[in-house]
Amino acid sequence: MQEARNLTQAERCSLFLVENDELVAKVFDGQLESGEVRIPITHGIAGHVASTGNILNIKDAYSHPLFYRGVDDSTGFRTRNILCFPIRDGPTVVGIAELCNKINGLFFTKHDEDVASAFSIYCGISIVHSLLYKKMKDAQYRSTLANELMMYHMEVGEDETKVLLSSDIPSIKAFSPRISNFTYSPRSIPDSETLKACMCMFEDMGMINRWRINRRTLAKFCMLVKRGYRDPPYHNWYHAFTVGHFCYLLYKNLDSLNVLTEMEVFGLFVACLCHDLDHRGTNNSFQVHSQSVLAALYSSEGSVMERHHFAQAMCILNTEGCNIFENLNRDEYQKALDLVQDIILATDLAHHLRIHKDLEKMAKDGYDVDNTEHHKLLLCMLMTCCDLSDQTKNWSWTKKIAELIYHEFFSQGDLEKAMGLETPEMFDREKACIPELQIGFLDHIALPLYRVLGQVLPRTKTVVDAVETNRVMWTKLRDETKQRRLSSTNSLDFFHIQFKSELNGDKMAEEDEDREETEAKAQGEDKIDHNDNHK
Repeated sequence: MQEARNLTQAERCSLFLVENDELVAKVFDGQLESGEVRIPITHGIAGHVASTGNILNIKDAYSHPLFYRGVDDSTGFRTRNILCFPIRDGPTVVGIAELCNKINGLFFTKHDEDVASAFSIYCGISIVHSLLYKKMKDAQYRSTLANELMMYHMEVGEDETKVLLSSDIPSIKAFSPRISNFTYSPRSIPDSETLKACMCMFEDMGMINRWRINRRTLAKFCMLVKRGYRDPPYHNWYHAFTVGHFCYLLYKNLDSLNVLTEMEVFGLFVACLCHDLDHRGTNNSFQVHSQSVLAALYSSEGSVMERHHFAQAMCILNTEGCNIFENLNRDEYQKALDLVQDIILATDLAHHLRIHKDLEKMAKDGYDVDNTEHHKLLLCMLMTCCDLSDQTKNWSWTKKIAELIYHEFFSQGDLEKAMGLETPEMFDREKACIPELQIGFLDHIALPLYRVLGQVLPRTKTVVDAVETNRVMWTKLRDETKQRRLSSTNSLDFFHIQFKSELNGDKMAEEDEDREETEAKAQGEDKIDHNDNHK
């Protein structure tokens, strides 16, 4: 504004910014003043220019009907002429500049108007950038405040840490002799014991010693990760725990996953625990179509929720006393973060579908342990296998999990309907045929995935067999549903029907579990006897 005054040879200048229905003057005589003057946007000469968007060149201020003489009377200043022009951001008027009293002439000329109009463009850019910067700083302050509030509520107390550290980490077998079997469901472990089980898995996989993880740090990390999950029906902490457990199963049953490096196994396990942090029970499509805050942050990059999950994982790792990577050297640290990011982003099923042909080719050609690209593909595939591992358990567990999944899906569908958004069939409780949808999911996603896993790692055949057995059960239920001509306005009612075809399946599953339990205990006793004899 000082420059505008010099260019037009004006005696005084002032600047008004448009704020809602007011004009706010903060600049007088080219200087930013601590005080401010507010006037209605319809008031006076500045209000007229703000309303019309047209430049106003007044040669005799006192004779103009819009001029208010009160200010001159109170200050002793005499206004002779005025050049008032709008400052725009595109079609929007964001400010008004007012120049008073031409010094070297009787009034402001047409040339002055042209200079002012040209200069207003630069004023507009400057003002808009300034306002954006202020908004950005305000947003940063709000974000910092929100993070402080979140971390306060998630903060882990010393008493809680002491409880988790009160004794040595027990043997993982203390939870069940079958805990290392692919058929074992970790959902049978009570919620109150899951954190201890997590620490046991870290210990049993040798990660605590290998990566020099402080036990207190590990305890706080695990507790903060658990608190980082909300409580939707399916995508909650129990889901993350089961996903981490399947990673543990892969490690225990596949020669310590010697197809990967130690760092890759470490990154995969951490990513499994963190992969759905702060999940809201709605998918990426919902975030985008509902124009959520998360979509505003991440939609330009894709994988909205997955990017948010990784951001939350970083937030936890950056919390004091929770960084389980703290004793890694610089290169290891960067590698660990890169792995966790890439693996969490791979949980987007859209990403999995994009790389599935590459996975099939890798399986056909044979996995090359020296091929960097094969390592990346295998990590992505193993993460998806862990993420969908509920499909690999016996029928009784698989059906229970399906009920949780559709309960969550239908809640999203209800939200979509309330918002006037299009609701796909699988999210519509009034239209969904659950057995049909499950068969479609198994045929197009789960079975192709686990069959490739079976080709790359042949010792996972029991996993593939379990998924195929569950598909047979869904097919029987679909056929029986059609025969009964079942109908309901709420598809969840399906889960409360006793089907004839389920009776044998449940009985066989119970018998298999009992047999495995007996065998596992016998193996444990044999091991104890052998040790005694050796002594």
